[in-house]
Amino acid sequence: MCSTGTNAELQQTSSDPALVLELKTRRPPSLEGRAGCETWSVDFSPDGAWFAWSMGHGIVWVVAWPLDSEDSQNAEIDRGDKSFSCGHPVWGLAFGPRPPKSSAVARQAKTGKTSKGSKSLLLATGLENGVIKIWNVLTGDAVFDLHGHEGVVRDLVFPQNGTLTLISSSRDKTLRIWDLAQKGKTVQVLSGHKDWISSCCVSSDCSMIASVGRFDRMVCLWSLRSYTFIRKLTGGNYKTLFLLSSCDFSPDGAVLATAAFSGSSWWIDLWDPYTAEKLATLVDYFNDIGQNQISSIQFSPNGLHLAMVTDDRALRIWEPGQRGMVMQTKSDRASNGLCCKYHPQGGVIATGTRDGHVRFWKGPRTVPSLCHLCRSILRQSVSTHQMEPLPLPKRILQYLTYRNIPERLKTCCSSDEEDWEG
Repeated sequence: MCSTGTNAELQQTSSDPALVLELKTRRPPSLEGRAGCETWSVDFSPDGAWFAWSMGHGIVWVVAWPLDSEDSQNAEIDRGDKSFSCGHPVWGLAFGPRPPKSSAVARQAKTGKTSKGSKSLLLATGLENGVIKIWNVLTGDAVFDLHGHEGVVRDLVFPQNGTLTLISSSRDKTLRIWDLAQKGKTVQVLSGHKDWISSCCVSSDCSMIASVGRFDRMVCLWSLRSYTFIRKLTGGNYKTLFLLSSCDFSPDGAVLATAAFSGSSWWIDLWDPYTAEKLATLVDYFNDIGQNQISSIQFSPNGLHLAMVTDDRALRIWEPGQRGMVMQTKSDRASNGLCCKYHPQGGVIATGTRDGHVRFWKGPRTVPSLCHLCRSILRQSVSTHQMEPLPLPKRILQYLTYRNIPERLKTCCSSDEEDWEG
């Protein structure tokens, strides 16, 4: 069920210079702070023109981006706010690619209610009851439901190759691969985790899926081409009891970041997914036992930075290989952050909170070096195994394989920098 209108209020006043604006959900006072209000997931559409968040109580809200846009040039598309009532709490969501107008795939993704010439933009929502609902954002229609998972659908991701393939991860210990062009046919079920799967992501060349298990502490790599298990990433864990919470590939697919936390610290490990080598670790220690969970991480679109959401700060941004933070918001135990997502063009990061609100932050504007751009382009199509035999100087090879991080910075503490002030 879709409706349009307003159920959130916009606030732009803040003492934090990095906060651009905040969307606060309007709900009865009796529901404030209760379970079910959480914003577990946020997402921007691939072209950056739409933003969606799970605002609690089974409702997903979709707004045109930027929020102050008065774009009315295209009368064929309703750019008003839209809400989708999913009937159950929404834990994961993801925008699909915008199909070409004339493609057969686009026609297959449309329902009979959609006219032949209309456009479509799909939104997948993963529910607490294991169902995945597919919506057409531009028409407000429910397209179809995907059934198969037997637990909370925690994460959803579409590959970047423009196909209507959807990967889902669930608390039922499995990942599922769906073909939305075939009305949600299950292509494959990937089994191997021993407990809940917290997060999954897909490499930029669409060859690998990474998944992390919250309680089984497994980081697994799967082939998206053969639907088989590749390897488990292990080594160097200095805690016996910890939980894994999030993962993300760098835009060139050459680095995999995983986030974990224990009773007295959280950390981010950077891996080479081709060789299973650990490249670097960022660690944060704290005194309040069990009070500093790291909930979500994501690379910036240019691959320079890694954003993270933790219990004690609404947002931190780290440049891998550097000591301390490029940016971090003021310390705030009430930040209640759960998820984060970069705008496709960068510059803005959205974070969701436990109280169902969304904050938009101004990210650091850094011009990538020519070296970084060359590496990013090269590594999108060349694996580490293909790089290593090349007759290149050692220093260049180390840079191209992300092994140029100094030994003293391979394990660094996040608290080496003061609060970011402007």
